[in-house]
Amino acid sequence: MKFPILVGLRYVRAKRRNASGGSFISFISFVSMAGIALGVMALIVVLSVMNGFQDELRSRILGVAAHAQIMGYDGELRDWEQVAKLAEGRPEVLASAPFVQQQAMFSIDQSVRGAIVRGIDPVREEGVAEFASKMKAGVLTDLRPGEFGVILGRELAMALGARVGDKVTLIAPQGLVTPAAVLPRVKQFRLVGIFEAGMYEFDSGLALLNIQDAQVLYQMGDAVSGVRLRLKELFDAPRVSRQLSQQLPPDAYVTDWTQSHANFFRAVQMEKTVMFIILTLIVAVAAFNIVSALVMAVQDKRADIAILRTLGASPAAVMAIFVIQGAVMGLIGLGAGVVGGVSLALNITTVVPWIERTFGVQFLAKDVYYISDLPSKLLWGDVVGVVGVAFVLTLVATLYPSWRASRVNPAEALRYE
Repeated sequence: MKFPILVGLRYVRAKRRNASGGSFISFISFVSMAGIALGVMALIVVLSVMNGFQDELRSRILGVAAHAQIMGYDGELRDWEQVAKLAEGRPEVLASAPFVQQQAMFSIDQSVRGAIVRGIDPVREEGVAEFASKMKAGVLTDLRPGEFGVILGRELAMALGARVGDKVTLIAPQGLVTPAAVLPRVKQFRLVGIFEAGMYEFDSGLALLNIQDAQVLYQMGDAVSGVRLRLKELFDAPRVSRQLSQQLPPDAYVTDWTQSHANFFRAVQMEKTVMFIILTLIVAVAAFNIVSALVMAVQDKRADIAILRTLGASPAAVMAIFVIQGAVMGLIGLGAGVVGGVSLALNITTVVPWIERTFGVQFLAKDVYYISDLPSKLLWGDVVGVVGVAFVLTLVATLYPSWRASRVNPAEALRYE
């Protein structure tokens, strides 16, 4: 096999027989290699961005939501202490925290906004969520029982025009029944803090109360809406949920983050798969440009092929020469694409802000997308997969012209030489 390798490598470097035709062949070869490089680079960067987007979305959701939560079928969980103790008895569970979750309207002056109200135990909540690191003003422990304080998401506070210390009116949907009519339950709260989770869904629609204040406001007594759980490994959530559901009382059920936010992650995974297929087709088009370059190279080297055949080279050896030539062209494009793609994927958090500042554009609007910054997470498994797919496509593209070269008739090729 040394003979086809040596000749194939020489053909990659060798000048063409005629100047005009040779220059055109070289140009097609360059375009083929550049197309493969760009396609591979785009694949690596897009997959890295999708990986980063998925991780960022997961971390931001689970920084506010829970890995799993146990809730009552009627919206109330009465024996929540026993349920929490049962859950914490499992080795996979790190912490638990009760919560009350209801809906409400917030009003200040002429501004009104709807939101999800979550009553929490500030001490136990730190074990299952990351609100402490997301507070922009105040601290979670400012939610003291009986003082009726509230912590709002940043976007919700801005929409209301509220600042820390302001009085905010909460209107609960559960009404007060009077002889005259059913009146909404209204209570004034003092804004004691503002958080920013980094997800528009939570920042614009979540308010935190002390759990005892929420129980009084919504007339729940000692009951809660459920118990939130934090696990050692978030990907164990479906298995732990299934096992817990067999031990819980009949009036309770378990959900985990893969169910409550499944649409987000399915959409990201689907987009990643679709983008991989689309960009692979682009790589395939670039790889099959090698067909044109090799067909013209075979035509240019017909006399050389004929001489090699008369010297004893087999059709398989001639075919191997052009397969190697095309594979080397593909490897050059692959190498350039991997270097460019890895470099861009590792520095995309620097490159994208520079492009946005230079051209005055914003790729991810904060009020449209859940994440306003373009994240990136390079997985070497993705790089290996992209290189493997691109190299296979390159090899497939070399087969037809190489087979044509092996079918050259020496007598016909040398007739006019």
